[in-house]
Amino acid sequence: MSTRTRPLAAALASVLLAAALTAVALLRPAAPDLVPAKADANPGNRDVIVHLFQWPWASIANECATVLGPKGFGAVQVSPPQEHVVLSGQSYPWWQDYQPVSYQLVSRRGDRAAFANMVTTCHNAGVKIYVDAVVNHMAGGASTGTGSNGSTYSHYSYPGIYQNQDFHHCGRNGNDDIVAWGDRWEVQNCELVDLSDLATETTYVRGRLTAYLNDLVSLGVDGFRVDAAKHMPFADLQAILGGVSGSPYVFHEVIEDSAFPPGEYAGIGDVTEFRYGDVVGNAFRDANLSNLNNLAAQMALGSGDAVNFIDNHDTQRNGRARLTYKSGQTHALAAAFSLVYPYGTPQLMSSFTFSNNEAGPPAAGNGVTNQVTCGSGWECEHRKTVVANLVGFHNAVTGTGVANWTSPSSSRIAFGRGNVGFAAFNRDGAAWSTTFSTGLPAGVYCNVATGDFTAGTCTGGTVTVNGSGQATATVAANGALAIYTGALVGTVPSGTPSPTPSGTACTSVAVTFESNTTTTTGQNVFIAGSIAQLGSWNTANAVAMSGTAYPVWRATVNLPAGAAFEYKYIKKDASGTVTWESIANRSRTVPTGTCAVTWAETWNVAGGTTPSPTASPSASPSPSPTGSSCASIAAAFSVNATTTWGQNVYVVGSIPALGNWNTANAIALSSATYPVWTATITLPTNTTFAYKYLKKDAAGTVTWESDPNRSRTTPTTPCTASYPDTWR
Repeated sequence: MSTRTRPLAAALASVLLAAALTAVALLRPAAPDLVPAKADANPGNRDVIVHLFQWPWASIANECATVLGPKGFGAVQVSPPQEHVVLSGQSYPWWQDYQPVSYQLVSRRGDRAAFANMVTTCHNAGVKIYVDAVVNHMAGGASTGTGSNGSTYSHYSYPGIYQNQDFHHCGRNGNDDIVAWGDRWEVQNCELVDLSDLATETTYVRGRLTAYLNDLVSLGVDGFRVDAAKHMPFADLQAILGGVSGSPYVFHEVIEDSAFPPGEYAGIGDVTEFRYGDVVGNAFRDANLSNLNNLAAQMALGSGDAVNFIDNHDTQRNGRARLTYKSGQTHALAAAFSLVYPYGTPQLMSSFTFSNNEAGPPAAGNGVTNQVTCGSGWECEHRKTVVANLVGFHNAVTGTGVANWTSPSSSRIAFGRGNVGFAAFNRDGAAWSTTFSTGLPAGVYCNVATGDFTAGTCTGGTVTVNGSGQATATVAANGALAIYTGALVGTVPSGTPSPTPSGTACTSVAVTFESNTTTTTGQNVFIAGSIAQLGSWNTANAVAMSGTAYPVWRATVNLPAGAAFEYKYIKKDASGTVTWESIANRSRTVPTGTCAVTWAETWNVAGGTTPSPTASPSASPSPSPTGSSCASIAAAFSVNATTTWGQNVYVVGSIPALGNWNTANAIALSSATYPVWTATITLPTNTTFAYKYLKKDAAGTVTWESDPNRSRTTPTTPCTASYPDTWR
C-alpha cells in the first residue's frame, strides 16, 4: 500500500492540473448514448450460481458439459477474464487477478479463444456465464510492470486506455487511500487499498467500461457480478450498465455498513446478501437450526433482490465466513439448506485449498493456472452429493412456499416445499428416526441427499410416502434427507411396501427419548420405567442413553403401540451410585397412529412421585469412562428383503424382547431404507438367542424365511450391536 504525501503547494497544483485534464477529457469522443439499466434483475427459473473460483476456461467448459448441465446448475461465475498484473515476486497471489491492466481477454486462466469456447460449451449444456467484472479500479501502485498479455503500465498510466486524468486523486488523508469507511464521498472517490480509482463519473471512463462489458456480451456472456459496487455511486453504475447490450443479469457486491445499505443498489440489479452467511453459517456451525424458518426477517434484503451465499473468496480469507470448505460436512449441509429454503438466488462456492490467505490457485512455475482435478488442490465443494443433487430439488420447488415445518430440537429441522419437495437436516450426533408429514403424493422417493437419481433408479436410500403424505424415515447424524416429485422411484401401489399394513398403525413404535441433562465426570444417563422394555423400575435393567449430543442424551426403544407407562431418567456414576430425578413419575401412552415418535424433555421438568428402586445399583454401563459392562444393549437389526404391496417385515425370536416366537408379538421393522428394513431393539446383555424374519400381508398371512433359525449372542460391552442380514 502506498503512503504518498504531498505538500500543500503541490496539492493545489494537482487540483488545477486535474481541472485542466478534465477539460481535455471532455474533448474525447463521447460514449454511446446511455439508457437506464433495467431495474428488475432476473436470473430465470434455473438460477443456481456456482463460483468456480480461479478455474481455467477449459476446465469450466468441461465442468459445464459433464457436471453442471446434467445436475441443473443455472450459471457459473467466472473470475475476471481481462489482462491483469503478474506478481511473480509474491508467488502469484489470488488477488493479482483483481488488478486489471487492459481489457484484452488474456489471463492466467486462458486467452480469448479459450474463453469464447467455454461460453459456447456451457451454453450448449444449458449453463450461463456470469463474469466477475472489475470496473471500479485498475492496478495498485506497487504492481507496476508487465501484464499477463505483455502490456506495460504504471499506477495511473495504461497506454491506449487511461491516463492520470481518468482517475480520482482525493488526497484527503495525506494520500489517496480510503481511511474513513463511514464517509460516503471518501469510499467512492478515494482508493481502495491503493488501487487506482477510476473516475466513473466521466463520460470517457463510462464509455470504456461499457465497451468492455459489451465485448463480453458479444461473446455470449449472460451477466455480471459487479466487484466493489459500493465504491461507485449508483448513478455511475446505472449509466455504465445502461449502455450494455441485451438484458444481462447483474448482481452487485455490496458489503453492508451504516453508510451503505445494500438495498440502495437493488434498483439496477440484485445484491449480495452478506448477512446470509453469518446467520445460516452460525446456525449450522452451532447446531442451532430451529430459528431458520424466520430467516427472511433476519436479512437486510428482500428475497427478490438477494444473492445468498454461505462463503465467498473474500469471506473465506478475511475471517467473516462462519463456515468454509475446511468445515467439511457442516459446510456442505449449510450449502444444501441454501438450495432448499426459499430465500434469494443461491450462489455456491467452489474453492481451491489454501493455508496461506494470499495463495493463488494450483499453478505451474510461471503462474499459469493448472487444469482442475478435484482433490489435487481443487476442493470442488459443489460436487458433493448433498449439494449437487439438491440443485435439481431447488429447480423443482421454485415458486412453492414452506410447509409442515417441524423442529423437535434446536439441532433438527424438517420442512416441505408445497406438495413438490420435502427436506430434513440433522446437526445432531445421533440419527433422527421419526414419522414426517411431507405433504407429498404417495410414492417411493429417492433420497437425493444421499444418492443419485437416474432413469427411475436411486443409488442411495429411498423413502416411502403413504397416502396421507406421511413417511417414516431416518436422517443420519450430521446428515440430510431430501425427496421431491422429480425423483420418484416408484408409485404406491406398485409392488413397493406401505410403511404399515393396509395403512393401519404399527404394532410397535420406535420411541426416541431425549433428555437435556448435565452430568459430572463418570456419570451417564438412563431411562427406567414401569414396563419391561424400560427395566420394570429395576435400575440394573434401565436403558442406557447416548451422550454424543451432550447435554442432550438419547435412546430409541421399541415399545408396544397403545401401551401406557410411567418412567424417569436416572444418572449412574462409575461406582454404580444411582441418582433419580426428584420429580413425579413421567407418564406417557405410546401412540397408535405412527411407527416412530420423539419425546424431547429436560431433567427434573415434570410432576409426580419418585418410585422406589427395586434392585441394588449395578456397575455403570457403557458409555462409561470406566469401561464397565452394560445392563442392556441397543441391537440394530437390518434385513434386505423385497416385498409385495401390503407386506411388511418383522423380526421374532426366542426371548421376550423378540416376542417368544409369537408372531402376534413380532417386532415391526421400518421400510424407510427399502429394500433394507430396520429396527433398533433393546436386548439383555450376554444372552444367546435364536430369531427369524417374517412377512405379514394385509390379511395377516405370515410368510417365514427359510430354515435354519438365525442365532446371536449379545455383548456385555459396548452397549450397541449391529445384526445385518439378507432374507432367505
